[in-house]
Amino acid sequence: MPIPRRGLRAALKTTVARRLSAGMCLLAIGAQPAVPQEDPWARPTLNFMGVPGLLDMPTAHPMQDADLSFSLGVFEGTRRSTLRFQITPRLSGVFRYVNLEGYNQDVNGRDQYYDRSFDLQYLIAEEGRYMPALTVGLQDFGGTGIYSGEYLVATKTFGRLRATGGIGWGRFGSHNGFTNPLGIFGDGFKDRPEGETDITQTGQVDFDQWFRGDAALFGGLQYAVNDRLLLAAEYSSDAYDQETSRMDFEHESPFSFGATYRLQDNLDLSAAYMFGSTFAVNLTYTFNPKTPTDYPGGLDQAPRAVQVRAPGSAADLGWTQQAGATQILRGDMQSFLAADGMVLESFTVDARIARTSVRTGTQVYPAQAVGRIARIMTQLMPASVERFEITLVTPGGMPVSTVTVNRSDLEELEHAPDGSWQSFARARIEDSGPGTATGIPEGAFPRYDWSFGPYLSAAYFDPENPLRLAFGLQLAGSFEPVQGLVFEGSVQKYLAENISGLPGSNSILPHVRSDANLYAGAADFTVSNLTATKYFRPGEDLFGRVTAGYFEPMFGGLSGEILWKPADSRLGLGLEVNYAKQREYEQGLGFLDYDVVTGHASAYYDAPGDFHYQVDVGRYLAEDWGATIGIDREFDNGIRIGAFATFTDVSFDDFGEGSFDKGVRFHIPLSALTGSRTDLAITRTIRPIQRDGGARLEMNTRLYEQVRAYQQPELQNEWGRFWR
Repeated sequence: MPIPRRGLRAALKTTVARRLSAGMCLLAIGAQPAVPQEDPWARPTLNFMGVPGLLDMPTAHPMQDADLSFSLGVFEGTRRSTLRFQITPRLSGVFRYVNLEGYNQDVNGRDQYYDRSFDLQYLIAEEGRYMPALTVGLQDFGGTGIYSGEYLVATKTFGRLRATGGIGWGRFGSHNGFTNPLGIFGDGFKDRPEGETDITQTGQVDFDQWFRGDAALFGGLQYAVNDRLLLAAEYSSDAYDQETSRMDFEHESPFSFGATYRLQDNLDLSAAYMFGSTFAVNLTYTFNPKTPTDYPGGLDQAPRAVQVRAPGSAADLGWTQQAGATQILRGDMQSFLAADGMVLESFTVDARIARTSVRTGTQVYPAQAVGRIARIMTQLMPASVERFEITLVTPGGMPVSTVTVNRSDLEELEHAPDGSWQSFARARIEDSGPGTATGIPEGAFPRYDWSFGPYLSAAYFDPENPLRLAFGLQLAGSFEPVQGLVFEGSVQKYLAENISGLPGSNSILPHVRSDANLYAGAADFTVSNLTATKYFRPGEDLFGRVTAGYFEPMFGGLSGEILWKPADSRLGLGLEVNYAKQREYEQGLGFLDYDVVTGHASAYYDAPGDFHYQVDVGRYLAEDWGATIGIDREFDNGIRIGAFATFTDVSFDDFGEGSFDKGVRFHIPLSALTGSRTDLAITRTIRPIQRDGGARLEMNTRLYEQVRAYQQPELQNEWGRFWR
C-alpha cells in the first residue's frame, strides 16, 4: 500500500482547523499560566477596557512579556470584548470590540451598535526604588473614535498599596478638563479637531487629534488584601458624554470602587460599582505563548537511544560486499521512520557516508526530527559509516536543506550537559541543491491521502450581526503520482449558515471580496478548491512552483512563484505572478467575466528576538497597486501572533468602511497547548471589515512558509529539541 503523505494531510486538516474560530478560547482556557502569582503584583489587573488598570482608568505597569489576554466587561448597556498582546516587554497592542445598546448613531436606526478599536501602550520607564513606572497610551487611534483618547500615567508600589496618577486627553480629558498644558509648545495643542463622524468611513489614523484639546487628571489606589484579592478605588477623567447623550446611561460621579479576585493564576474576576450609578463585572483570562502548557518536553514517545559502536568496529567493511545491503538498509530505514511518524523519501549509503531524504511527517519540530533520524541511523548503519547527511523535504516533495552530523559526535554528546549546543556547533546545514533524488524506495509513489469531517467558517463584525457562521461537512483529498507533483482538492456540503444574510456590497471597486453573501448562499454543495501544483528547484538557494486550478472559493487560474532563500540566511526574496479569474457564485467549475493579472514581489526577514517581518509590493485583485506590511512575533513552540496593514492607490473614501485593509492574525499549533504530537493548528485572520481594496488570492501552496521551517535560522531556534 502506498505510504500516506503526512504533509498533504497536514495541509488538508489545517484547512479545516483554521476555520474553528471558536476553538481558540476554549483551548486556551485549558492551558496553564507562565508566571506564578505568589506576588500579587507579578501580573497587573486588567480594567474594564481590557488594559492594565484600576477599574476604567489605565495604570503604568505592563503585563509579562508575550502575555496574551482576553477580557469581557459588562455594565449598563455596554459589553466590551478585548484582546491584548504584550508585543515586547515595553510595547503592547489591543483590539477591542464593543456592543452599545441603544446607541443611536447608526444611520439605520438599529438599537444595537458595534464598535471596533485599536490601542497601543508603551512603557517609558520601569518602576525604580524612588521613581514610578511611566507609560504613554493611545486608545482607539484607528477606529470610529468613540473611545479616542491619549494618556500619560505613572504608578508606584508601596508594599501592598499601589498608587496611580495620570493626565489624559480626548475621552480622558472630558471630566473636569482644563486648558492643555502642551499649549506652551503651540496653540495647535489647545483645540482638538473633530474626528470622523461617518461610521462607514472609519479606520483612519487621526494624527492631528493626538494629545490635543482639554486635558484632565485621573488616579486611584489598589490594595492587595492577599495574593488573590485586590481592592481598587478610582477617580475617572472620562465623563462618558456620548453614552449619556445617546443611551439610557447615567454618570453621577467620577468615583468608582471595586475588587478583583484571582480565581486561578491566569483567571481574574472583577466586580465594581462605577460612576455612582451602575454595577460592572469583568472576566479576564491570560496565557503566555512562551510556555502555554505544563509539558515543556511534550508528551511524545521517547526517542531511540544512540547505539555506540564497539572499539575498532569502524574498520570492518565486509558489509559492503554483501548482496542487497543497500536495499536492506533502505527498508529498515523506511520502517523505523514510519514508526516515528516520518516518511523516507530516498536513501543511499557507501562505506563512510549515509544519505537520506525525509519528510518529517507528524514530527512538529524539524530539529527534533533531525535528532531522531540521526539516532535511528546509529542503530541501523554499519559501524564504518561515520557521516550522516539528512535532507529535509517539504510536504510537496521539494528538498530544502541538508544537515550533516558525524556519528562520533552523536556518541560523544548524547549525555553531555551542553550536548544540544555542541551538537549544533558541530553540525553543518547547507542548501540541498536542485539535484534529483536517488535511492527512492520501491512503491513510494504514487502517494495519496484523504480526510472527511466537519468544517466551520466565520465572517466577523457585520454591523447587524458581529459573528456569522457557516457549518457543514468537507471531503478533502490529495494525490502525488511522482515526487513534486501534487493534485489536491476539497468539496463542501453546507448544513447551516447565515453568512448569506450579509448586506449586499456597495463597493465602487470590482467586487473581489465584498460579494461574500452571494457565494455563501448560492449552492449547498461546492468545490472549495481543486489544484495541481508542481514544485521544483531551479537552482541553488532557489525554489519554485506552478499552480493551476481553483485556488479558493472565489478565484481560480494560473499561479507561478520563485523564492530565493539561502539555507543560512534570515532574508528571503520572492516573486509571484498570477492570472486569476473570478469563480461563479455556485462554486462549481464555471467562471464569471472578471479576470485580472495580479502578483507581488515579497521580502521576508526572520529577525532575532522572535520577530518576523514581511513586505509585499504589487498589484491586488481589484487592480489596485500598493504594499502590505506584516509583523509577527513567533515562538519556538510554533505559536505566532501578528498584525498587518495594506495601503494601495485606492483612496480611503473609495475603499469604504475601514478605510484600508488591516487586521490581526494568529497561528496556534494544538501541540503547543496539549503537549501531544499533532499537525493540527488553529489559524485565523481577524479583520475589522473585509472590503475589496488590498485583497490577495488565498493560496495554500506558497513557498516561503514551507521552506523556512527546514533552514538554519529556524533549526537553530529549535535545536534544544534535538535530543528529545
